[in-house]
Amino acid sequence: MKQLLSNLLSIGFFGLFFVLGLLYAASANDIYITQSGATLDLDITQDGQNNTIGSSSTVSSISGATTNFDIRQVGNSNVITFDVNGDNYTGTWNITGNSNNIDFKCDSGGSNSSCATATANITWTGSSQDIDLDIGETSAAGSATVNITGASGSDSNVVAATIDGTSAILTLSVNGDTNNYLIDIDGNGDINGHTLIHSHTGGIADVDITQSGINDQMINLTTSGDNHDIDISQTD
Repeated sequence: MKQLLSNLLSIGFFGLFFVLGLLYAASANDIYITQSGATLDLDITQDGQNNTIGSSSTVSSISGATTNFDIRQVGNSNVITFDVNGDNYTGTWNITGNSNNIDFKCDSGGSNSSCATATANITWTGSSQDIDLDIGETSAAGSATVNITGASGSDSNVVAATIDGTSAILTLSVNGDTNNYLIDIDGNGDINGHTLIHSHTGGIADVDITQSGINDQMINLTTSGDNHDIDISQTD
């Protein structure tokens, strides 16, 4: 009888730890990256629960001549952070729902810090966004193309995008909720100059746009409802 009871207890504890292990696995999602090399193709999908990609104290750092990203986070706590040092970057970031928070820097120092060509496509659908993007921090990018799109619930927003490049195109389309963008496109534009294409539908918007440079500066601005406060400054 004692042996039977002992066996039952052992099975019970094993089952409990097994279930707890499954629960932990279901809630985990981490990835911390440090990569150095000539060429990188990076595809990551995090489906549900606590997500993240960089942390334990903000690791996700990549150095290399050519870098291609395809990163998807589907639901829950999200958080992406990346420092990319290299000549050519192309990335697609797709975030679906919940706490969001994206921080991206291309050219943040180091031996491969030119970020000569950068293309970033960032899409979110809902929840608490806070997107910060910085391209050409220590050395102006030759060509930068950034598309930031939000929809389907949109939610709390805040986008701060800084691009320092001789040719820069930023397309920003939001849709709704609390909004608040601060956009700075800087550097001495070449013949292609700097272009900002902005679209907005509703929310408590507060938009501040600055462009500077030698040649063409173009803003295509479409807004709609709620409490706008928009400041625009262009030079040359």
